[in-house]
Amino acid sequence: MQRRHYLAVLGQWSLWACAPAWAVRTADHPLFPLDSRVPGGIARLSLGPSSSMPKVTTAQGVPVLVLGDMIEWTALVGIPLSARLGVHTVTVHNDDGTQSLDYSVHAKQYAEQRLKVSPKTVDLSPEDLARHERERAHQQSIMALFTQPTPQPFALRMAPPCPGRRSSSFGLRRIFNGQARNPHSGMDIAAPTGTPVVAPLPGQVVDVGDYFFNGGTVWLDHGGGLLSMYCHLSSMDCQVGDVLQAGQKFAKVGATGRVTGPHLHWGVMLNRTMVDPALFLNGSS
Repeated sequence: MQRRHYLAVLGQWSLWACAPAWAVRTADHPLFPLDSRVPGGIARLSLGPSSSMPKVTTAQGVPVLVLGDMIEWTALVGIPLSARLGVHTVTVHNDDGTQSLDYSVHAKQYAEQRLKVSPKTVDLSPEDLARHERERAHQQSIMALFTQPTPQPFALRMAPPCPGRRSSSFGLRRIFNGQARNPHSGMDIAAPTGTPVVAPLPGQVVDVGDYFFNGGTVWLDHGGGLLSMYCHLSSMDCQVGDVLQAGQKFAKVGATGRVTGPHLHWGVMLNRTMVDPALFLNGSS
C-alpha cells in the first residue's frame, strides 16, 4: 500500500482534530506518553512555536519524533537504558536556525529477575550463534527505520495489545540459568496461546519473521521513528506492507523462541531506543 494511503489512515484516526489547543499543550494531557527522564524513559521537550515542524536530532544524529502545530511543537526523545546520568542535549532546527536543547536524566533502580530456560538458548551452538548474528543484523535495519510522521499529529496513548497479567516489566535485570544478560527491553503480558494481539496504534507492518530468541515476531511502524514489536507469537496473521488501524487483530500469543511459557513480549522504540511501554498506556505509569 502506498505511503500516502498510510498517512490518510493515520490522519483519520487522529484525536488531535477534536482536541482544543490548550489540551494538547498541558503537562499531562492524554495524547502523549508520560514524561519520565530516566534510563529507558522518555523526555518530552517543548520546542515552542514555529511556522513549520522543527527537525530534532540526538547527539548521535538520530532523528527524533516531533508532534504538534505551529503554536506549540513537542519532541519525544527515547532515553536508552544505557544512558549516563546527567545532562543530555538534542539539536533543534527551526525557523530561528539551529539551537541546542538540554534535558537531564535521573537515576532509576530496576528490579532483578531470575529465569530457567533451555540451556541451548543460553549457551548457543556455533550454528545457533551464526543464526542469531544474521537475525540481529536484520533487526537492526528495522530499528533504524524513520518514516515521516503525519502532517497532523495523532494521539500516542495506547491500550494494551492483548488482555492479560503483566508478568515482567521493562528494565528488569535478567539472569538466565545463573548467567546475566541484557535488561528486559519490553513488557511481558501473560496470556494463553491463541489470544488475539491487536494494534495499539495505527501503523504499517514492516517485518514479520521467526527468530531464534524472539520466536514469531511482528514489527509495526507508526511514523517518526516510533515502532512497536510483538514477540513469541504462535501466529502472524499479517504481511509486510499491511496497514493496520488501532484495535485491528494481526497476530496471536504463543510460546515461541526463548520463553518459559505463553506470553506476549511487547516492545516500543523511539529514535532507535527501546523505551518503557508502560509510559504509553492509558491511565498507567
